[in-house]
Amino acid sequence: MSETRDFARDWRPAPFLPAADSRDGSLVFVVATLCLLACLTALAVIAADRAARGWSDQLRSQATVIVRPKGSDTPDLAAARVAETLAGVRGVSEVRALEKEKAQELLAPWLGSGADLDDLPVPRLVAVELDPKAPATPHALDVALKAKGLDAVVDDHSVWTRDIARGASLARWIGAAIFALIAGSAAAVVAFATRAGLMARREIVEVLHLSGADNAFIARLFELRFARMAAVAGLFGAAGAAIMGAALRIAGGGGGLSPILPIAWTDLLALLPCPVAAGLVAAVAARLTAEALIREMT
Repeated sequence: MSETRDFARDWRPAPFLPAADSRDGSLVFVVATLCLLACLTALAVIAADRAARGWSDQLRSQATVIVRPKGSDTPDLAAARVAETLAGVRGVSEVRALEKEKAQELLAPWLGSGADLDDLPVPRLVAVELDPKAPATPHALDVALKAKGLDAVVDDHSVWTRDIARGASLARWIGAAIFALIAGSAAAVVAFATRAGLMARREIVEVLHLSGADNAFIARLFELRFARMAAVAGLFGAAGAAIMGAALRIAGGGGGLSPILPIAWTDLLALLPCPVAAGLVAAVAARLTAEALIREMT
């Protein structure tokens, strides 16, 4: 009789959802892997955007003048006159006439390294560094050259700047699409796990429903369970991405392993919301799936 009383005192009802499941490890691994890929995608997009902005700023702070000698002027003399003229323009910080060899080096990729350029009328180039705070406009440079009667063409690199801007925009859209695809995959995995868990406890769901438990109460159990699990997986995925990002930053320095992906230490802060985001995605997926399936059962 005493044993019966002890059993009654110590007995506790088993939870509707067990604290651990044999499939939890696999689910955490899959979601953590997806979170790792999402975080790496975010780091790549941030780094690529920084590289594009750096290249654009560098191009906007420079201009190149193509000099064509007129009359009896030699190419070197014409380049020197252009450099002297542009040095006095407001918004120009430095002007430098490039040597003939430098111009030939720039043409080599187009004409081939073995081409004899000595007999060709290779134009001289003048490199112009613009004031980053108040740069001179291409129109101002062109007006100054024409006022001196110089035959020269100002290239403000706007074509390259537009190409870089388009490339950066494309990279952002691709990154956003990959991120959305990964988030959708994680939601699908959680939805599948929720459906499997509910089907395994179909009889219990029916009993709870007959006992007066509403659909929202039962669905909330799955919502909280998978939200916690996904948040832990997101923490693992973000930690893995942070370690990989830090390794790339240390190995490559400020410029990264490649000029295309210059990773900064502050980029790692973008990984902090990953556990919260993973938990929210899992909670929504589990809640919607559970409510739909419970309606079918009852």
